[in-house]
Amino acid sequence: YADEEMKTWGIVFDKLKPLTEKYACKEYLEVIPELHKECGFRRDNIPQLQDISEYLQAKTGFIVRPVSGLLSSRDFLNGLAFKVFFSTQYIRHHSKPLYTPEPDVCHEILGHVPLFANPEFAAFSQEIGLASIGASDEQIEQLARVYWFSVEFGQCLENGERKAYGAGLLSSFGELEYSMTEEPQFREFDPFNAGQQDYPITTYQPIYYVAYSFKDAQERMRVFAQSLKRPFNVRYNSITSSLDIDRDITVSDDGIPNHAVKETLPPLVYVASK
Repeated sequence: YADEEMKTWGIVFDKLKPLTEKYACKEYLEVIPELHKECGFRRDNIPQLQDISEYLQAKTGFIVRPVSGLLSSRDFLNGLAFKVFFSTQYIRHHSKPLYTPEPDVCHEILGHVPLFANPEFAAFSQEIGLASIGASDEQIEQLARVYWFSVEFGQCLENGERKAYGAGLLSSFGELEYSMTEEPQFREFDPFNAGQQDYPITTYQPIYYVAYSFKDAQERMRVFAQSLKRPFNVRYNSITSSLDIDRDITVSDDGIPNHAVKETLPPLVYVASK
């Protein structure tokens, strides 16, 4: 990264640090010292995604894979099923260090990365991804909403107080402060409800969903996933880094799984490349 880009990172880092110390969940704060030591997570250095990926893989099995632009909801969520988090690498323009129209490396590293080192949060995120495998377009839209209201803008309860865990909050000083006021509406995290709720992308969120814990959120997500009618069910195999499918399937020319065809592929169809 160039000197101007490093300076921009430092401005964002300094602005967010006191706010995350006040409003971020304990799982986020607990991992910061280790990221500082292992990945160079500090104001004068933008950590390399490769270093972060190696660190996360040792902690929870997640890896970070760089991408040059935005992915479709299906591709992005499918990645989570394999414990892959797709991350941008570019940084916002130095003329507006406290604003970016789309996710940049500040959002990815300061917002997302720390919690992927937490096993319960990682398991919850993967649960959303697993639900996306074989899902219809309508179901993908529901899952994208659930992701938005949790991994991006979720809050959780901590000793009776609301704390932020969503990356969209943890990387935005303005919305982080706003979300801790009484102005927006707060709802108990419920994937069935969140999956039907529309949201704005250019203003602060009028609604935030609050989870009791990551473990509880994962269990609720699993129940929601089981309610989705898909052509098969999947389970992640940590030994092979692949998905075990509960029936034989074939894939048609348009990429849609079809379990009714007699000539079948091996059960392990989806395999994450290293």
